[in-house]
Amino acid sequence: MRRRLRLLMLVAAMLSMLIVIGGCSKKEQETPNDVTSNNSEEQVDDTSSEESNELEDENSTDVDEVDQVADEVEDVEEVEEVYEEYIVGELPLITGGIKGVYDSNGFKNTGTCINGFVTKTFADNIIENYNSVTMENDMKPEAILSQSKSIAAGDLVVDYPQRTIDLLEWSKANNMKVRGHVLVWHSQTPQWIFYEDFDTKKPLVDRDTMLARMDSYIKQNFALLESLGYLDIFYAYDIVNEAVEDNGTLRDSLWKRIIGDDYIWHAFYYADKYAPEHIKLYYNDYNEQFKTQALVDLAKSLVDESGRSLIDGIGCQAHLYTGDSIFKYMKTLEAFSATGLDVQITEIDVSLGTWQNILEPTDENLRVQGQYYYELVNSIIEGNKAGTTNISGITFWGVSDGASWRRDRNPLLFNLDFMPKYSYFGAVQDKAHAGY
Repeated sequence: MRRRLRLLMLVAAMLSMLIVIGGCSKKEQETPNDVTSNNSEEQVDDTSSEESNELEDENSTDVDEVDQVADEVEDVEEVEEVYEEYIVGELPLITGGIKGVYDSNGFKNTGTCINGFVTKTFADNIIENYNSVTMENDMKPEAILSQSKSIAAGDLVVDYPQRTIDLLEWSKANNMKVRGHVLVWHSQTPQWIFYEDFDTKKPLVDRDTMLARMDSYIKQNFALLESLGYLDIFYAYDIVNEAVEDNGTLRDSLWKRIIGDDYIWHAFYYADKYAPEHIKLYYNDYNEQFKTQALVDLAKSLVDESGRSLIDGIGCQAHLYTGDSIFKYMKTLEAFSATGLDVQITEIDVSLGTWQNILEPTDENLRVQGQYYYELVNSIIEGNKAGTTNISGITFWGVSDGASWRRDRNPLLFNLDFMPKYSYFGAVQDKAHAGY
């Protein structure tokens, strides 16, 4: 209130100055006209010329003074935009949650990743803020493939452990949509699936055997979800994860070594064959901004014999740092969107600093993080409106810094005490509290 009163007083004083300046200029302009009326024509011409120059100078001065006043008013207005001081952790959360903000901006899905701990500890926050979940680890290959049952059956056997079923049941009970994550990956995949008799002491299997195992594995996964009654809550599935190196070449893995470079094509071929139409199929990767063209080329190659695409979308993990260029990252999202495929942000977190130089969570650094979230999300919203991007959903990789896989880098929206950060307000597009 005091700031606004000072602003009004300053504007009033400036207007008074303009009135005084205008009045003085008018009097000075009237005097030459009285003098020149008694002079000869030649003198009038000369005097008029001189008076014209003087008037131009005076008018110019007036304009300069007006411009100066206008600049000062703008400066005051800028001061007015400096937001009131606040303690960010004590601010109330936005009504309707993050999902409410994102839904109003055209995003179909607003998600986080879950595990047994967070669903028990932060259930209310998850339900309030998100409408989509991804199992952080409990649907990865090492979690759902049973070695003992595979040995007994002579084929790969998909068998969800109770913790996975519990998370699926929690998701269904709370009306959450689910992103499946992940089927074919070089990491968190048991090595025994690549060996004869599922025994790592024996030789690797051949290409045909591994393709048959891949086919069976993907078929069983979707069949099991259906038999357990959870298939309908899935809307997307990461079929292949992180298969491309930062230099654009295919990552070395036993999938690639045994089947060949076309193992990705086969994975999507089988997924397209067995997944129901409502579950969209994604390729998912990190450091996507460094291998953009390679991922575009890969996505375009995933077509069947008739040219029909086997892939529905590209998942961008968006494990970013506050030192990363938002402009360059948006160029990656634009390139992926230009393929005509759906694009999702699947695992976003924004760590402090750079990967070479992680910064401490000082107030200044956390403010920068809040601004980064605000500007990135805002750029995506504006890109979608303009048609330069096609981002259908955003999933945050964790509910808080304390539950993050990058806990030491403070990358998420809530701090270790589960209090909102500037990043939370940036993410929900509340610029006044995003650290500016």
